[in-house]
Amino acid sequence: MKLVKTEDAVGHVLCHDITQIIKGVTKDAVFRKGHVVTEEDIPVLLSVGKENLYIWEKEEGMLHEDEAAEILRRICQGNGMHPSGVKEGKVELIADIDGVLKIDVEKLNRINSLGEMMIASRHGNFPVRKGDKIAGTRVIPLVIHEDKMKKAEEVAGEEPIFQILPYGKKKVGIVTTGSEVYKGRIQDTFTPVIREKLAEYGITEAEQVICDDDHRMITGAIEEMLAKGCDMVICTGGMSVDPDDRTPLAIRNTGADIVTYGAPVLPGAMFLLAYYQGDIPVMGLPGCVMYAKRTVFDLVLPRILSGEKLTAEDLNCLGQGGLCLSCPVCTFPNCGFGKGR
Repeated sequence: MKLVKTEDAVGHVLCHDITQIIKGVTKDAVFRKGHVVTEEDIPVLLSVGKENLYIWEKEEGMLHEDEAAEILRRICQGNGMHPSGVKEGKVELIADIDGVLKIDVEKLNRINSLGEMMIASRHGNFPVRKGDKIAGTRVIPLVIHEDKMKKAEEVAGEEPIFQILPYGKKKVGIVTTGSEVYKGRIQDTFTPVIREKLAEYGITEAEQVICDDDHRMITGAIEEMLAKGCDMVICTGGMSVDPDDRTPLAIRNTGADIVTYGAPVLPGAMFLLAYYQGDIPVMGLPGCVMYAKRTVFDLVLPRILSGEKLTAEDLNCLGQGGLCLSCPVCTFPNCGFGKGR
């Protein structure tokens, strides 16, 4: 820092806030740390009693916080989002579209470990809506070594830390199982729940067929959906180990590759995910999806609709945070459910 007369500070950067106090009207910073002094500012500065100022002198190899903040913004910003303006070394990223937020967590952690800069975000692998705040970044000191920002750029590489994957308009087939529904003994209350959850992501139409507890009939129904061009099939019920529960066998008999039968999530432990011909998801949903407010289905559905192909590892990592607490007032996704990492 360097102390100079206020009249000589034009073009220089303030090293501290300048507070203006007007009794009964305001007590706030009239100029913030990092502000570049202009000719027009001089009368204002003098009016608040500042005849001398501490300014930052530009040094070779040092960057002002706002210059460094722009570098940090470039490291972070991916598709489907826009930045706020730079202010006091801070930048925020705002979603431009609905979709699933993807985060390169390894890069995020490495950059935060460099010191003198920070990136804070919401959880990845969860839905965001247009206008949502995704992340905030800040350069901590007023000035920072240029080499440190170059190191951050090296860590980040070519791909940004944040991306938003938009939802695709998939054609969905629903295979409802259960002799009690097939034979009209009870009303189908499962399918309306599925339709409601699909509607959250813009899917308002879906093919449906109801099957008895016969694995051959269920397999045929799945194949019928695939033949109709469905690019996602959801089977409801028949997922436990009871003798009459045949849905897992029926899915396997289509030739689909089973990714997982079982997930470390409650509610939803008996969830099944498979892929037909490599990229068409076929899901088996346990009965809890019908009556529980949020389940494993809510964790995987948006990611599948965004075109992400889930692996066994993706599901296995849901254990920490995979216990829904069934709160009296559900605030999902603004809670810990599904946010283990």
